[in-house]
Amino acid sequence: MARVGEVMALIVALLCVLIVADIAEAATYNVGDAGGWAFNVANWPQGKKFAAGDVLVFKYNSAFHNVVTVDSNGYQSCAASSGDPTVQTGNDQITLTKGDHFFICGIPGHCDRGMKISVHVD
Repeated sequence: MARVGEVMALIVALLCVLIVADIAEAATYNVGDAGGWAFNVANWPQGKKFAAGDVLVFKYNSAFHNVVTVDSNGYQSCAASSGDPTVQTGNDQITLTKGDHFFICGIPGHCDRGMKISVHVD
């Protein structure tokens, strides 16, 4: 009976290690790197591999910009809907989940000037 208990304890310990390792692998990305969330940032995601749990940090002057989560149509047309989630602290963190994510600046004209990104998460 003690043998079964030891095996179960080992399995639980291994599962805990795997969970912690998965969490530890999450990366934090500053959108736009040193330039932050700004005009002409649309190509910033190219060449990057994003995973579920990664965090995007949007740094910008909140007096002039915001970050709106939109669908693919909103991204293509640079148009946010009234119900789209919007953040505007100037230091916003968004944790990614699997799938496609689209972000634009909702201030008129900013998205058209490249203040938008699309991110694919495997």
